[in-house]
Amino acid sequence: MNLLVNLAGLLIAAFVVWWFWLWKPRQALVSAGRPIDILVDDGIYEPAYIETPKGQPLTLRFLRKDASPCAEQVIFHGLDISETLPIGKPKEIRFTPKQAGTFRFTCQMQMYQGQLKVTD
Repeated sequence: MNLLVNLAGLLIAAFVVWWFWLWKPRQALVSAGRPIDILVDDGIYEPAYIETPKGQPLTLRFLRKDASPCAEQVIFHGLDISETLPIGKPKEIRFTPKQAGTFRFTCQMQMYQGQLKVTD
């Protein structure tokens, strides 16, 4: 019985490491001058990886379906952007990226994770 409990604990720990540190989004959504819809639900942002060119206006439209307090806020690290997301109502975040780079966007507890890649 102890072996089964220990094995279950190791599997859960491995899953947590994969989910928070090793998981990478498979496909990038490229901004083409139109708003990008991002769903906030079940612990993820969908899509979680967005590319856009530097110097072009960007509109991200977040729709939060997850009632978890963790999903209440989105923070763009390195861009000084932080917004509260209402449940069930779209929230548009508009800005023009001025510098190239890869910027994380997360909830306030950094459990929901995404990346914004700004290209030259």
